[in-house]
Amino acid sequence: MAFHDKELTVPGTVEVADRHVKRYHIDRPDRCLEPEVVEAAYAYLPKLLPGTDGGTPPASWMVLHRGGDSGANLLAYSWFWDNVLECRIAVAGQPALDCPDDDPAHFVPLDRPGVGCVWELGVLEHERSAWIRHDLAPDEPDLAGYLADTRAAGPVGR
Repeated sequence: MAFHDKELTVPGTVEVADRHVKRYHIDRPDRCLEPEVVEAAYAYLPKLLPGTDGGTPPASWMVLHRGGDSGANLLAYSWFWDNVLECRIAVAGQPALDCPDDDPAHFVPLDRPGVGCVWELGVLEHERSAWIRHDLAPDEPDLAGYLADTRAAGPVGR
């Protein structure tokens, strides 16, 4: 299997379930995320977000990724306990991952631990550094600065 970059887009930040969520989309060159997949992912997203812990700024990011097969992945990463990251994942259209069908808009929780694939981890690399820059390094956390600091849109993978 030859490795190819995919295309990252950054649709902006939204507030979901009392958390500020940066949004990232990863498309295959030959198959963009269909509107019905995006809509289903955003409807499922609240199920992947934890409550706030009272001390850590309520910040998260999500990655919606059209996979190499017929499916889609929805990953929600949330900060807690100041410097710890939690990842919750839902998948759709991937029977090999116990999805009930091959519908890329029918999201179900992934019951095995995971943190992301090589394309999704490119976003994680950026977000870790941004959290340090805006939340951990300053005397006071800068949530607005963190939310404005997104990975640049464009090729992702290498």
